[in-house]
Amino acid sequence: MNYTGPKVKLSRKLGIELTQKAAKYTSKKPYAPGQHGATKRRAKQSDYGRQLLEKQRLRLQYNVSEKQMRNYYKKATKLTGNTGEILVRLLETRLDALIYRSGLARSIYMARQLVGHKHVTVNGSILNIPSYQVKVNDVIGIKPSTRKNEIIQDSIRSSAPPEYIELSKADFSAKLISLPAREVVPVQCEISLVVEYYSR
Repeated sequence: MNYTGPKVKLSRKLGIELTQKAAKYTSKKPYAPGQHGATKRRAKQSDYGRQLLEKQRLRLQYNVSEKQMRNYYKKATKLTGNTGEILVRLLETRLDALIYRSGLARSIYMARQLVGHKHVTVNGSILNIPSYQVKVNDVIGIKPSTRKNEIIQDSIRSSAPPEYIELSKADFSAKLISLPAREVVPVQCEISLVVEYYSR
């Protein structure tokens, strides 16, 4: 099941900023949530604990369930190349992830909602499957009737997509121009530990 709880609390727990609101709060409270978050002395983390934390960081940055994450890992192991890099590429080329990364949405949660409510098109056709794997040269767009939304307009005005996405602010569309390499994907995670977690 996808996470629907408080994003700020989760961000502080994982040590990453999942939303703009979380970024504002974590700068003021850069410690774990809870009554003793600022003073509690943490026990030394085991190898398993570190692997689990990195897996959770990666999974929640893309807002996918544990079952989906395992399926992505299994798919990555069957493809030729570095498993960790392929895993990140599979996650990054999800439709909701590219909507967020291109700047058409403020967060991965907003991107998922836009897709689910049929506000997004792929190559001109409305698509409501957040997990859809976008291919190179596919064009993602926002439905014309939805472009008037002030939140979307503000989001696209301040967007700065990575090099593998070509953004057209004029027509609210983005194009995947190449498969993303791990080093240019702005995801905070030590992917080798995630691979170790799933290969146990």
